[in-house]
Amino acid sequence: MDVIYKGGIFVLSRRMIPGSFFKKSLILNLLIASIPGLIVGVLIYWFVGGQLESELLTMHENQITKRAEQISDQFERFEIMMSHFAFEPVFNNNLSETDFLRQFEITRDITQTVIIMKNSLPIQTEVELYVNTTSPVWFSPQYETIALGSKRGQQMKALLSKGGSSAHWMLLPSAAEGDDSSELAFVHKVPSDVSNPYAVLVARVDHTDLQKLLDSLTPYSGSAAFLLNEDNKQLYSADSQHASLLIQNLILELNQYSGETAKFIWSWEGRKYVVSFGKQQRVGTEWKYVSAVPIDEIISPLVFLSKLILIISCSGLLLATILAWLASRRIYSPLADFMKRLSYDMRISEISSQDEFRVIGQEWLRLMTQSMALQSTLEQQLPQVRQGFLYQLIQGYLSSYEEEELKERMRQHGWRVDGCVYHVLFVRVTGLIQANMSGRFELGDEGLVSFTVANIIQELAEERRISCQVLNFHDLTAGIIVEMVPADAEDHKNIVYEFSEILVETVHQILKMRVTVSLGESSPDIRRIPWLFEEARQILGNRTWEVNYQVLDVELFKVREKVDGTAYPLFIERELMQALRIGTLDEAELLLHDFLEALTSNGATDLDVKQGVVNLLSSIEHEIMHLGLNPNDVLTSVNRFEQLSAIRESEHISKWFMEKIISPFISELEARNDEKLKAIVGKAVQYIEVKYMENFSLEDCALFCGTNATLLSRSFRKVSGKNFIDYLTELRMEKAKAMLRDTELMVYHIAEKVGYQHNYFNRLFKKQEGVTPKQYRSRIRGG
Repeated sequence: MDVIYKGGIFVLSRRMIPGSFFKKSLILNLLIASIPGLIVGVLIYWFVGGQLESELLTMHENQITKRAEQISDQFERFEIMMSHFAFEPVFNNNLSETDFLRQFEITRDITQTVIIMKNSLPIQTEVELYVNTTSPVWFSPQYETIALGSKRGQQMKALLSKGGSSAHWMLLPSAAEGDDSSELAFVHKVPSDVSNPYAVLVARVDHTDLQKLLDSLTPYSGSAAFLLNEDNKQLYSADSQHASLLIQNLILELNQYSGETAKFIWSWEGRKYVVSFGKQQRVGTEWKYVSAVPIDEIISPLVFLSKLILIISCSGLLLATILAWLASRRIYSPLADFMKRLSYDMRISEISSQDEFRVIGQEWLRLMTQSMALQSTLEQQLPQVRQGFLYQLIQGYLSSYEEEELKERMRQHGWRVDGCVYHVLFVRVTGLIQANMSGRFELGDEGLVSFTVANIIQELAEERRISCQVLNFHDLTAGIIVEMVPADAEDHKNIVYEFSEILVETVHQILKMRVTVSLGESSPDIRRIPWLFEEARQILGNRTWEVNYQVLDVELFKVREKVDGTAYPLFIERELMQALRIGTLDEAELLLHDFLEALTSNGATDLDVKQGVVNLLSSIEHEIMHLGLNPNDVLTSVNRFEQLSAIRESEHISKWFMEKIISPFISELEARNDEKLKAIVGKAVQYIEVKYMENFSLEDCALFCGTNATLLSRSFRKVSGKNFIDYLTELRMEKAKAMLRDTELMVYHIAEKVGYQHNYFNRLFKKQEGVTPKQYRSRIRGG
């Protein structure tokens, strides 16, 4: 399937079925493109492959020889440094007579020398010094004595008594307890120039370091490397079981070779190995290093290269196939291109059974028909396209365009732009609430009213043969761009002004709503139209608030003298604030009505009214904050000033203030006052609970609570349902009854404790309980 761009979308089309010409050209191009690649691949595989294998084996042999020399150099440095250390002054002839326990300075020097030897040798070792005295001493590197009959003592005595060279390599049992393995060690007698040495230096080569040295001879997996002494006995090798079996069989094979160095191919367990060995002269002995590496590991790069060559050859063949296919398509492309472009929605069987040129003719006719239909659709959609362009223009989205680019776009949309002057008008309709009360429109019909106004403007312009573009903003506003060819600028201005006056009168008569038209300046520059619109929009703020219809000329407002505005009704605002403080909702609503009536009278403009209501909103919010509240918590948490600025009708402003500001404020204030009263009464109750036995008054309690007696009395009754005196009397009587019931106090003492004189207490108690205090006590106890 092919992807084709059709009608603004991507569609899938069936591929064309090529004829025999395409197939023949494809086969020919495939043969031409693939034969050279096959020849080159065969030559590389047969000739270069064999040469590379020989080169790899030679490189391996040179590498093993070089690494064996490096290992020999390290061991040679090791031997030289050991011999050098053996002649250190600290190892003098008096060492055998030294008392190491008492002469601790000599002991310390020897210990430090042993440590320096250990850290200086090129191969990591464990250095030991054995001194044969009457009480044999061992430094490793710390000082310790050795029993004469111990295993270590016997081993060191054997090394001292062993004849031959004073320095030699040998295998020694491991120094670790319980370890039966052997370690490669270099033994040097001290001093080396006498027949009876009294000390021996032993440097045991670290297993790990020796393993690393031998690993350099086995750079491939499955390899083996080991050292043999002059008797072909194994000195050291890898520890794996496979390597041990391989080494055992290889040593038998090596007995057949006696030269200094040799290289041969050896087969074992179905695998071929390249075996390299050579001899190295060591102090007191001769070593033979052996390296066995599988051939398949050495030539693995060659195997990889062979596979790579094969992959490249196959890729080349595939590339040749693709190139041949592309070349064939290129050859066939003139006719196939027409078929693919013109027949994307026909069936394959229809295309393959017809003559290509006949198909092209039919498709061309069909496409011409579709083109004409699309042109008709475009003409129908052109008004919407033009409207969209104008919306973008006046909103400033095309400010980056140059003047000529804007003119070209307007020409494409069918406008006349050469020599035109543009006049800008802005229309606003208000009074939707009054229209709703009269039954003509409902709240929420802003879009319907805007649509009606746009239609009226268009009809009036057509009647007077005025070329204009009407923009419906769907929010009770509309914009008009009048196009005129300049002849007499003054006549143009008069025509537009008369049109504006007729427009406001007609709209008001038909819709019974207030209409304002702001007449902006004219300009021949399309780029200035957004600024002219914004200027005309701003002038609407100078409309007279209560006038039914009016025309505002931007030029006149620029040159007119400043006049006194409407006085702000500050006195009514203060009365409204007082009504809000005391929480009288009805009075606040009446004062709000008086405030708006005073604010909109005497020819107030839109800006005057907006500024006045915004000042009122600021005053109310300031009052809320003065009471210690957050306006966003009391009122709706929205941009209240933005909402209020968008309202252009007195009734709507009054309704918005009552619903959004005043009612929530008074409700919050009442709730807050209730909480405050509860707090005052709670404090008074605490005071009574503490002072009930004393003689105090309502004024004393009010002073304690931080309020006046009248407010405390009213609050007490409102919160508790009882007045202050009744609550105090009941509390005292309850305390008195408790003392009569639970104590032996005399009645007059109880009267004093609850804050009464004896006689008054008796009368009050009998009035409350129906019996005297003594009778009450007798009845309770008798019961």
